[in-house]
Amino acid sequence: MADPRSRRFLPSDPRVEEPYRLTPQLALRVAILGFIALAIFAVLFLRLWALQVLSGDKYRAEANDNRVRTIRIDAPRGQIVDVHGHVLVSNVAGYRVELWPADLPKSAPAQARELQQLATITHTPLKEILKGIKAEAGDPLTPVVVQYGLHADQISYLSEHRVEFPGVQLANSYLRSYPYQSLAAHVLGYTGEINETELKSDKKLGYQLGDIIGQSGVEATYDTYLRGHDGSAQLTVDSRGQPTSAVVPKVLPRPGSQLRLTINIGLQQAAERALVTGINDAHATPDGTRADGGAIVALDPQNGAILALASYPTYEPSVYVSRDAKKLAPLTDPAVAAKKNYPALDRAIDGLYPPGSTWKPVTALAGMQAGILQPLSSLLCSPSYHIKGVTGKGHTYTNWDPYTDQEMNLTTALTESCDTYFYRVGYSFYLLPPGDGHPLQAWASRFGFGFLTGVDLSPEAKGLVPTPEWRKETYTKATDPKEWQVDSVWHPGDSVELAIGQGDLTVTPLQMARFYAMIANGGNLVTPHVGMDIEQPTSGKPKVLVPLTPPAPTPTDVNPTALQYVQDGLTEATHSPLGTSYGVFGKFPISIAGKTGTAQKAATLPGYPNAVILNQSWWCGYGPTAPEKAQIVVCAVIENGGHGGTAAAPAALKVFEKYFKTKPISTTAQASD
Repeated sequence: MADPRSRRFLPSDPRVEEPYRLTPQLALRVAILGFIALAIFAVLFLRLWALQVLSGDKYRAEANDNRVRTIRIDAPRGQIVDVHGHVLVSNVAGYRVELWPADLPKSAPAQARELQQLATITHTPLKEILKGIKAEAGDPLTPVVVQYGLHADQISYLSEHRVEFPGVQLANSYLRSYPYQSLAAHVLGYTGEINETELKSDKKLGYQLGDIIGQSGVEATYDTYLRGHDGSAQLTVDSRGQPTSAVVPKVLPRPGSQLRLTINIGLQQAAERALVTGINDAHATPDGTRADGGAIVALDPQNGAILALASYPTYEPSVYVSRDAKKLAPLTDPAVAAKKNYPALDRAIDGLYPPGSTWKPVTALAGMQAGILQPLSSLLCSPSYHIKGVTGKGHTYTNWDPYTDQEMNLTTALTESCDTYFYRVGYSFYLLPPGDGHPLQAWASRFGFGFLTGVDLSPEAKGLVPTPEWRKETYTKATDPKEWQVDSVWHPGDSVELAIGQGDLTVTPLQMARFYAMIANGGNLVTPHVGMDIEQPTSGKPKVLVPLTPPAPTPTDVNPTALQYVQDGLTEATHSPLGTSYGVFGKFPISIAGKTGTAQKAATLPGYPNAVILNQSWWCGYGPTAPEKAQIVVCAVIENGGHGGTAAAPAALKVFEKYFKTKPISTTAQASD
């Protein structure tokens, strides 16, 4: 029999935790939650089963067919026109080949085959395509542009075989067109796809990968005005990158503005033809047979507007549109460029030459300003001139005309271009006390030599006006270990050679044209420029949006009387029967003033182990002369062309003939300094 005390109530022990009890209410709640969880799981399971089993094929196809891409709609670049509105650069509709690396075959062999075939069709080196893919590896939304300016057969082939080229698309594009082919190539420049360096430096201007920007010439200088603003559109493609829908525009592109230049296309044509004529004329002379290049600058001496700027050899900017590697080689491959005499070099602003006797007006003005030259006093123009060197050995310098031996004043010395007259002036500069500084170099700097002209083209060379300080800094024990103690010293011969535009002195044709403009306008230094204004084309007269006004001419404070003596000498050089360019300009209906120059320069020639000293042919001048207002300055240089009167002067005459629409009664090229 059980103990009755086991059924009686016992109070709970606070030291013992009460066991968990499952009440009916709690059991109900657990059941409801379990049912809900089971229901949710069932719904998810059934939905997943439906997507994968029942509708798998459907959604797989939809996923492959619905890749939406945002594509760029190119904005047409603005036209470039000459001063009279003649179109120099325009646009034509075309196609470009775009490659989307993400859509290439996943198999390495298949990918290699496609890229090799694409390279063959587009005439683009495979290494260039691979380079583009690597450069944009971190940007899957930007395609690699393989080629611009497709030919009709290329378009047809890629269109008909697009299934064989996954990831390759043809996109509408605008291509630069050059109605005058190579004319003014160095002024106009070319365009190209922006690179990483340019992108980093121009990021604030809103450039993006794939943008086409100006790379040289006015295309680069005024790119922000010319390039416009691209639009955008959406395109649906399948898994192979092939379009499955029409292009849907989202943002319309805005065309670039029109750029008007100060260039006169007729005068530009005359200048470029004159260069070829000057080279051919040089070939007919004994010392000009190696003539192979040159430059001509024509500008308004009152405001610096460049009317023509020619450089030879030249090139066609259209080769940058097609990106044909063979045609681009003379412009991009150093070895090929050297054989072709560097056609990409703009010799007018970036070519450096000793100016020879065209420099003598600089020496004359500096000498009069420094008080060491009296224009009416006479100095001996002798066949030779001997000076002692710092070591006592000395050197004898000869005159270009060995038969002249008479006293001359400044006007006559400029007229006949007497070397020994200016040797004496140069030696007088050398004898000045140290406290007087370097007046010749100082005035040359004031006239703009040794500095950039500020022209709205690049690259531009500064040139060099040598000084004793420059020589000491340049020739050191580290740079010239064998001869530095001699080479670092400024010798009397350095001053003598500088006086006639030789020695270490180098200038650009544009710097010389600017200096002669200063002589022509009465002493003001102009800023050369080719940009006239930015315009919005209309059916009538274009609307000027931004006038490209250059800085006002800077007074040089040269003495007007001194300037008059130089002007007289330059006028006599073309009008006196003894003038060095009288045979060319003496019978020209318009009064022209100017100076010839024959400058010696060391040139490297094929087949010669050492540099050869050759003559650079120069002529610089302006017209009309006083009392009329000068309208145009022309400066011409023919590389290795011999005497200034036989090559450069006749070339400059061609430009004056075109500008004034007249011809001389007769001309006779002459060997002159």
